[in-house]
Amino acid sequence: MADTMTNKQRSECMSRIHSKDTGPELAVRRELWRRGYRFRINVRTLPGTPDIVLPRYRTAIFINGCFWHGHKGCKLYTVPKTNVEFWTEKVRRNKERDMINIQRLESLSWNVITIWECELKHKTFIGTIGKVESILAENQRKWETYKDRRRQDRLFSREQSRSHREILAQVKAELEAQFHHEVRLSKIPRQYE
Repeated sequence: MADTMTNKQRSECMSRIHSKDTGPELAVRRELWRRGYRFRINVRTLPGTPDIVLPRYRTAIFINGCFWHGHKGCKLYTVPKTNVEFWTEKVRRNKERDMINIQRLESLSWNVITIWECELKHKTFIGTIGKVESILAENQRKWETYKDRRRQDRLFSREQSRSHREILAQVKAELEAQFHHEVRLSKIPRQYE
């Protein structure tokens, strides 16, 4: 089917499509807020500027449009009949950018949830939010476990440093007693430890 719009009409139509505060985003944000979750939106300091960020759960949520992000197997994603090369390349770049951003977030110990536009239709909306809630509960458990392990590692490191200082003080005292003058112990560089 040929495009029924002129270039100017198509340009005007496409300019009305926003990347923030879309209908699906607002629906998810309203439902999460109603269920008691508190979050930040469009955090620019994180890779990919996630749509919703829940720091308490160490989770970033992306709400992707099926067409713009190339949701494979979805009826909402079809390549337009005109300017096929442009659209396939655009969607390919979007998918590539999404994968890179997810990898960057995961390398920073963030959990990532991707919600597709088609999962937010009337019939599946509550199920999708329920799935997100269960993932958030699991992410919170993982994050708490990680923080506990880090806390224990820091305590262990402090204990080792304290023990090391005590041993050095004891060696210094023994050397001073043996040689009858003040001894200065220099710190050994880490490469020789």
